[in-house]
Amino acid sequence: MVVNKEPVLVWRYFEELSAIPRPSGHEKAAADWIAKTAKEHGLPFKKDKVGNVMISIPGTASFEKAPAVVLQGHLDMVPEKNHDSKHDFLKDPIGLKVEGDWLKARGTTLGADNGIGVAMALALLDDKKAQHGPLELLFTIDEERGLKGANSLSKDFVKGRRLINVDTEEEGAIYIGCAGGVDTALEFKVSREKKGFSSIHTLMVTGLRGGHSGSEIHEGRGNANQLLARILLELEKHGIEYFLHEISGGSKRNAIPREAFAKISVKPSSKDKLKKLLKKLTAEFRFELRGIDEKVSVSLKDEKSVPVGPISKKSRTRLLWFLSAIPHGPLAFDREIPGLVETSANFAIVETSAKSVKVHTSQRSSVWSKLQYAAETVRNLGLVAGAKAESSGMYHGWTPNLSSALLLQAKKTYKRISGKDAEDKAIHAGLECGILGERYPGMDMISMGPDIRNAHSPDEMVSIPSVERTYLFLKELLKDLAEAR
Repeated sequence: MVVNKEPVLVWRYFEELSAIPRPSGHEKAAADWIAKTAKEHGLPFKKDKVGNVMISIPGTASFEKAPAVVLQGHLDMVPEKNHDSKHDFLKDPIGLKVEGDWLKARGTTLGADNGIGVAMALALLDDKKAQHGPLELLFTIDEERGLKGANSLSKDFVKGRRLINVDTEEEGAIYIGCAGGVDTALEFKVSREKKGFSSIHTLMVTGLRGGHSGSEIHEGRGNANQLLARILLELEKHGIEYFLHEISGGSKRNAIPREAFAKISVKPSSKDKLKKLLKKLTAEFRFELRGIDEKVSVSLKDEKSVPVGPISKKSRTRLLWFLSAIPHGPLAFDREIPGLVETSANFAIVETSAKSVKVHTSQRSSVWSKLQYAAETVRNLGLVAGAKAESSGMYHGWTPNLSSALLLQAKKTYKRISGKDAEDKAIHAGLECGILGERYPGMDMISMGPDIRNAHSPDEMVSIPSVERTYLFLKELLKDLAEAR
């Protein structure tokens, strides 16, 4: 085992899961593994038509008749990697490595979001010391692309009306609310010319941290797509003649883009001037992003050819104005919870085809009307620019319930085992609890998890000691809930 520490059962299941490719939309092998694990333990399970899986576990001795608790997590992971990584998320296992007290991956996302929650739930199958009432282990699919698995659950898939979601990333915090979200796609038609200049290059923005477009949007991390649009506009301002052939950046709608690229051609005589400008812009960006993304780099790579002719100068100017105006970052903060983002936008992906440039964005808000307005604002921007605009996949958030019986018991349990007060929080990211609360009326819910850093990026890491403490908290909470029936 890569992690030879407690809790051994959790790390064993996490390493087994990490060996199974499971990017969003490709969770079948992971779901089959869950079903196989249930069969090996002689436990009943069910799997629905989209791939969600649920294992039923009877209560332990003297707790057989306690009310059931649903433990819920998602099987998919965000497949992000560094541009020089050859990892194939559809074929290759995640390469794990331990650095001090942290578990990381080799050049890719780790999948602790939400693999560590799945592993903690499965560990209860073998943990002889665990005491609990009846459990329903619910594992959903395709959470990261819009909570699609949870949206497909039938109304009788689970029976319990107390649910612990194991998909948050801060030890000692008990989450009781989350934002809703929506995706907004824009397509900008471009015309092309037949031929560019002879000196061909890839303009690269790299070295940014990226991260989760919900839980880390407030930190002001650099957005590679925004920076690339700025750079291309700066070329025009400094009189550097160039043609733009392709532009691309980001790969996941719920991740802050870490890298962006533009294939350009310039006059050979302009190359030195271009390099000097890029060096200047790198210094400016590092100053702007000091303390948060100081490793940002703007560089130039020589190319022999480009696959398509250049975008016409008229289309290019309109395109860059459009890209530079797309909103990104916090749009409003919560009026009652200090520091909590209420509404935000993520300029997530830009990609080029022969006839158009497509942009994918996402908006989040804990206020339904503000979520609708944020998406409408981005669509209107697209319409003004002459782009086709469409929003899809809108989902509600999860309204906090400070009088929740499950929350009160969880805080009591945490205080007993740690000597500290747990903090009840809401998160700007989307959690499946919002959908589950609508699907199963009367469901009392909380969300919890260990310390995870930089989810949705290749810098993702999970704290090994925190996993041990969080698993102990989970077990003690399940015992207390069974005793308090």
